[in-house]
Amino acid sequence: MTRLKTEAAKESLLRRMRKQRLKYVTVLPSLITILNGVCGFIAIILAGRSAFAMAGYMILLAMIADILDGRLARMSKSTSSFGGQLDSLCDIISFGVAPAFLVIEVLQKRELAGLVNLNVTLAHFFQQFIWLAAAAYISCAAIRLARFNVENEEDESAHMSFIGLPTPAAAGVVVSLIIFHQEIILPELSAGNNPAYLDFCESAIIYSLPFLLLWVSILMVSRIRYPHILNQYIRGKKPFAHLIRVLLFLLFVIWSRQAALVLIFCGFAAGSFLKWFYYRVIRKRESILPVLGRISEFESEE
Repeated sequence: MTRLKTEAAKESLLRRMRKQRLKYVTVLPSLITILNGVCGFIAIILAGRSAFAMAGYMILLAMIADILDGRLARMSKSTSSFGGQLDSLCDIISFGVAPAFLVIEVLQKRELAGLVNLNVTLAHFFQQFIWLAAAAYISCAAIRLARFNVENEEDESAHMSFIGLPTPAAAGVVVSLIIFHQEIILPELSAGNNPAYLDFCESAIIYSLPFLLLWVSILMVSRIRYPHILNQYIRGKKPFAHLIRVLLFLLFVIWSRQAALVLIFCGFAAGSFLKWFYYRVIRKRESILPVLGRISEFESEE
């Protein structure tokens, strides 16, 4: 009798596993999502070979693939839990591990050697701080993606804003500065053009990278609302002046893509943060001060 119950339980378990087995997937969005992860993997390899600018461009290519896969899935009405999970797994490679590893490689190859010659203790502390910032960045990126999977709605109308800085934008902040450093500042310094402002810019970028990792890590897991650029500012009918602004911005991108990348990503990350800081801290404090003033006057009259 016990044997029959055991066999029946096994058959029931097998039937449930067959029902949960994935039978159909959307091919084109899934291939583009996998391309996202492959680009992130190639970026890690290039960073290990000191091709830092190319590694940054591979992460940017992964961002384009990340935009296209979700757009195609929603346009074809083929969004699924499989696609969402696959997208997050690829995102953690391209926008989590790859940028953190890129920062570590840039700092180790560029700056730690000079610090060792100056002070071994300082170099050891700075190296530990870099690893701590990179670990915090990867952890917050994973938390951000997991939270997005839980709270995300598949309806296109729900994709007008994000809660917390999106992982591609966080990676873009770091990557854009590294590309600017590698393609604008270093060639000028190598050519012998080393005015004081170039040395200052290089030191500012290099030493700010670990702090930027920590800053965007906090923004990713925050509840600050960030706009969806494509849905809010590009799609649909817009005023004519909006078209002029977009054209001027495209001319700026053509003139200097490296500076444009820094402006795009750093401006996007800082814009919503400054807006939140103004309304939550400054305006709130200004509204409280008159109340406190009236309370103090009332107490003095007593």
